[in-house]
Amino acid sequence: MSNTIKTPLEMFYHWESVAAEQVFLRQPKDLQWTEFTWGQVADRARRLASYISAQGYEPGSRIAVFAKNCADWVVVDFAIMLSGHVSVPLYPGQDAPSSRYILEHSESQMIFLGQFDIAGQADEVLPAGMKRVAIHGCSCETEANLDAIVAAHPPMAESPVPGTEALMTILYTSGTTGNPKGVMHVHGTPGRVLPRMHKDWNVGLGKERERFMSYLPLSHAAERAIVEMNALYCNGVVSFSEGLETFAAELRDVEPTFFFSVPRLWVKFKAAIDAKIPPEAQAGFGEAEKEQIRKQLGLNQARMVLTGSAPCPRDVQNWFINLGVVLREGYSMTENFCDGTFWLSDERPQAGCVGVPLTGVEIKITDDEEVCFKSNGLMVGYYKSPEKTAEALIDGWYHTGDTGKLDENGNLWITGRISEVFKTTKGKFIQPIKLEDDFGSLVELEQVCVCGHGLDQPLLLATLSELGKGLSADELTASLSASLAKINAKLAAYERVNHVVITPEWTIMNGLLTPTLKLKRKSIIAHFKDQIEAKHSDTVVFM
Repeated sequence: MSNTIKTPLEMFYHWESVAAEQVFLRQPKDLQWTEFTWGQVADRARRLASYISAQGYEPGSRIAVFAKNCADWVVVDFAIMLSGHVSVPLYPGQDAPSSRYILEHSESQMIFLGQFDIAGQADEVLPAGMKRVAIHGCSCETEANLDAIVAAHPPMAESPVPGTEALMTILYTSGTTGNPKGVMHVHGTPGRVLPRMHKDWNVGLGKERERFMSYLPLSHAAERAIVEMNALYCNGVVSFSEGLETFAAELRDVEPTFFFSVPRLWVKFKAAIDAKIPPEAQAGFGEAEKEQIRKQLGLNQARMVLTGSAPCPRDVQNWFINLGVVLREGYSMTENFCDGTFWLSDERPQAGCVGVPLTGVEIKITDDEEVCFKSNGLMVGYYKSPEKTAEALIDGWYHTGDTGKLDENGNLWITGRISEVFKTTKGKFIQPIKLEDDFGSLVELEQVCVCGHGLDQPLLLATLSELGKGLSADELTASLSASLAKINAKLAAYERVNHVVITPEWTIMNGLLTPTLKLKRKSIIAHFKDQIEAKHSDTVVFM
């Protein structure tokens, strides 16, 4: 392998040639695994590429993928590249209006359909005339299916090498503040980013091949870069999940060496252990007991463990670190293909800190405390949105919209988001993320949102966790009131949260969460406007 940039397709050809008999993808069914070698994956991708090429689309046409993660998803990704087109992935949990918008905005010609949440609305969501192809898990009507295509078409013989600056994919953002934006990345992006990540993370350097678990949406830059492309560039093995019911058992079976997840899962992991073993009993655990818990979680072999996408509650991160799972927080975005900051030091991670820039990444904090990135992993721009591109990319720097600070060791700490800061009637600015970090650790709560623009004091909107749902109203009120007093005692007077409003659950389908489970803050505040503006005398209010 030379030091020149290798595109994903060149890596595909490399492993097809030198590792044809090695397992690359693993698909489960009832905790039994179907394994696909590099040779088998390559053959399926080449046959599918022949089918796509036969459709006669203009080079660079957009082809959509609307499916939950599976081995077929990766095969489709390679086939789209092989046939000279541009992939447009949709989140399997995408709502109908956003799905329709993405497909129309991208002018996608064909769509591969697997398991996705709104399969029952396919006819009203998918534009008329768009060719549909079924892959693993598809339950809606299609014109063709992958297995039949593979059986009927010869493998594509050519091995084209795309230009490093040719468009590879359009990754639509989750749309926290409006319509999703189409982030354009070229074929050279993974080849510039992944080798640097591997050196910083010590990935693929041992005798044992890296094992990955892929279950977060591959339509998101994080899973696409940190799992799919990571495995592609280091010849790792990727195992998928059949669903929530079997995920824990699958994870124990795989025992990944590299594991990436979002805070919501780390919170659930900890809550599951706390429900079985009281925290006071855990305090006396030695290494043998900790190892048993790590094995129960499936993380005993994990050498690199990452959390990102949203802030991880500090007590949760510290719990894992004390358990022997060195949970490292990172900070990046779709626009830089996860080429951002991570806790890379061998020292114990500082909970709440997102670490230092990866090798080759520059960072600066502007006068108004905005975090900006520069690297060769940056997007080309937003598809069909030159104005938004010009706002985000200024003199080669990507302006994130997040606020942050650097400590004396060069570590980055995210302090909030410029657009989410609000002002109380006392003229004081409130950074909700700072307060949500405190309340996010309360075991009775599942989701939290601090708001209060134009009010005397901030308030907290929240939904209940499974533990919280099991408590009576009196028990919940007593517990949350005590926690509120304890947290408020540490805050400046103007930051103190006046009361907690317990609301119904926030979901993707009711428009209050993005497909990546981020808060749609403006939508939440608008939805609960009456409760926010009402005068409440109680510390805990139930809707």
